[in-house]
Amino acid sequence: MRAEKKYLISEVETHLKKSDYVILTNYTKVTVEDVADLRGRLAAEKAEFHVVKNSSLRVAGKALGLPEFDAALAGPTAVVVGGKNPAAVAKILKKFFADKQKLELKVGVLEKKIVSASDLSKIADLPSFDALRSQLLGMFTQNAAAFVRVLDAKVKKEQPAA
Repeated sequence: MRAEKKYLISEVETHLKKSDYVILTNYTKVTVEDVADLRGRLAAEKAEFHVVKNSSLRVAGKALGLPEFDAALAGPTAVVVGGKNPAAVAKILKKFFADKQKLELKVGVLEKKIVSASDLSKIADLPSFDALRSQLLGMFTQNAAAFVRVLDAKVKKEQPAA
């Protein structure tokens, strides 16, 4: 293998090692300004957008033990990696697509499992972790308050009238 190919493959491997997920996109209609805008949006989640060669991505993915995503490697491909919150990154990509109508999601790999573009869209629609935590806390406090009211009513009912 030529030194240039080895370098490209190692560069893609470095990108793929940055997180436990990778999202593959088709960037055919995306302009340089759009890429700069998307990279700025992704920086908030410490995620990165990289244009890669399909052959390098295929070899790097196999070397890292990722599931086979060869079917998605048609046409120009860019990868989105990095950050700790794949749901937030999916939200950013979905919003970018809604705003620009240019970026097309191909597939994602999350915890070494293939995730379809429609599933990525569903993940993007989920509430944030903070919102889910507050909803869970709300359910706990609501049920606890109802339990206390029931106990209080029972105590008041059992007290003799004066």
